[in-house]
Amino acid sequence: MARSKSSKQWLKEHFDDEYVKRSQEDGYRSRASYKLLELQQKDRFIKPGMTVVDLGAAPGGWSQVAAEIVGDRGKIIASDILAMDSIAGVEFLQGDFTEAQVFQSLLEKINTGADLVLSDMAPNMSGMKDIDQPRAMYLAELALDMARSILNPGAYTLIKAFQGEGFESFQSEMKQSFNAVKARKPQASRARSREIYLLGTGFTGDS
Repeated sequence: MARSKSSKQWLKEHFDDEYVKRSQEDGYRSRASYKLLELQQKDRFIKPGMTVVDLGAAPGGWSQVAAEIVGDRGKIIASDILAMDSIAGVEFLQGDFTEAQVFQSLLEKINTGADLVLSDMAPNMSGMKDIDQPRAMYLAELALDMARSILNPGAYTLIKAFQGEGFESFQSEMKQSFNAVKARKPQASRARSREIYLLGTGFTGDS
């Protein structure tokens, strides 16, 4: 089947991408690893010994980075609807975390609460902003709801959102639950992408 002009362009851009090449050389599962590495270098929110929950984790690029930093004393619980190959130091739970049974399994693995919730979740993009934006912000809301349910006081969350309708209200909502919320756009994020990462620090427990 012939590829469309846009898909050919995407493939060329993908394989020419410096972060794709680096991920292959460094053994990371996705270019997204470099977004987290860059954000970590700036804000130092992942610490040794932390319990970290990685939502929408597949293929595992963020879990790899987090596992390296938290070390043997830490714990990484990754979750995704999609399957994910095992990673040393990472417990993986396949399923929809909004379903009661999956959520309960997550709670059992977390045990004493989480110190950091990560979410790099994004919907399958249709290319139609009026459809994609609400879907993207819905996933961000789900991640925030989960963070509020499982974070320890003073903990952190990093959630991918998308600039556009609903973004400012979501950012304001996050500020109700954290001492500070910082917006970050890592260099590894493609320039044309509307994605932006919101880092909540100092979880207060309010909602």
